[in-house]
Amino acid sequence: MLSVVDLEKTFPAKGNQERVPVLNGVSLSVEKGEFFTLLGPSGCGKTTILRCIAGLETPDSGQITVAGTPLFSSVKNVNVPANRRGLGMVFQSYAIWPHMDVAENVAFPLKARPRNSRLSKKDMDRKVDEALSKVELSHVKRHRATDLSGGQQQRLALARALVMESPLTLFDEPLSNLDAKLRDGMRFELKRLQRELQITAIYVTHDQVEALAMSTTIAVFKVGSLEQIGRPRDIYETPASLFVADFIGTSNFISGKVTGQEGTGVFRVETAVGEVLAMVTSDRPLPAGTEVTVSVRPQDIGMVKEPAAVRGVGRWPGTVRAREYLGEYVDHFVDVDGTNIRVRTGARTSVGPDTEVVLSLEPGYSTLLPQP
Repeated sequence: MLSVVDLEKTFPAKGNQERVPVLNGVSLSVEKGEFFTLLGPSGCGKTTILRCIAGLETPDSGQITVAGTPLFSSVKNVNVPANRRGLGMVFQSYAIWPHMDVAENVAFPLKARPRNSRLSKKDMDRKVDEALSKVELSHVKRHRATDLSGGQQQRLALARALVMESPLTLFDEPLSNLDAKLRDGMRFELKRLQRELQITAIYVTHDQVEALAMSTTIAVFKVGSLEQIGRPRDIYETPASLFVADFIGTSNFISGKVTGQEGTGVFRVETAVGEVLAMVTSDRPLPAGTEVTVSVRPQDIGMVKEPAAVRGVGRWPGTVRAREYLGEYVDHFVDVDGTNIRVRTGARTSVGPDTEVVLSLEPGYSTLLPQP
C-alpha cells in the first residue's frame, strides 16, 4: 500500500546557511489494512515523514509510493501536489471549520475536488451521511461544529477523512488534545473503526501506551533514523537497542560483562547485583568479557520478604528503600549492593521501607543489549 524508500529531509538552521538533517534515509513499507504507528520523542522526524507523505513537505530525496502510484520521486522528478494525492488526514488540532455545521465540514473535501471530478449534490449528501453514520454523529448533522465535545470533534475530523475514501489515512497525534479519560475511550473507538472499515492508517504519536494499544506495527524513531520496526509485543519484549528499551515502558538497566553462553541466545552475565541469565536480541557475537547492558522490566522481577538470603543466579538479596502506590500497582525501589532496582507488584502487595527482601529473575525475562 505505502512504500517509502531512502527518504532524506533537511531544514535550514537559524542564523546561518547550514541545514539540519531531520530524516536520514528512512525506508518503510505498510501493507493494506495495517495500523502503522510512527513512534518517537519530539524532534525525531515522525511528523515530518507524515507531512512528506501528505505532500505538505517536500523531501530532499527519496521515493514515496501509494497503491503503486508514485507521489514523490527525486529520481523520476515526481512531486504530486497535496491536493491531488487524495489522502485523508486527521490533524492534531482537528482543523474544524467554525463557520460550518457538522455536515458541511464533512462535505468540504468533496466540494474542494477539481470541477471535472466533483460529485453531484445527491451523491455528495449520500457520502456525507455514510461517513457520519460510521462515526455515530448522524444525530448532530446540523449542529455547529464548535458546539461539539472534544471527542465528537475528533470523530468529526475522522469522518471528514473517511468521506474521501482514501487508500491511506494519516493521523497526526489526534488524541493529544483530549483529557486522559476521553483519550482512553477514543483510542478504543479509533481502533474499532480502523478494523471494521479496513482503513490503512499511518499514525504519529509520542505516547508509548497509545502505540502499544492501537498498532499492528510500530516503527520507533530516534533523531531522524529508524531504530526498530515490529509488532507491539516484539518491540516491548525484545527491544533492539538501549534507546528502544528505555523509550518503551519502564526498565531497569544493569551494566555487566558476559561470562559465558548457556544455550541458544542465552548468556550468563556478571553484574553489580549478581549473575543473570539474559536473552540476546541481536546476532552480534558476544564472547566472554564483552560489556553489555541487561534490561529488566519491573513487573518481571519477583520479590519476597526473606532476611539474610543466599545470593545465586537471578537471586539477589536487597533492602526496600522506598515505594510508590500508583493505584493499579505498587513500585518498590530496592537497594541491592548500592544498585537501585525498581520492582512492580500488584496493588495488594506493599512492602515498607527498610524491609529485607530477595529479588528473583527467571531466565528469559531479561534482555541483553550490546553496548554501542
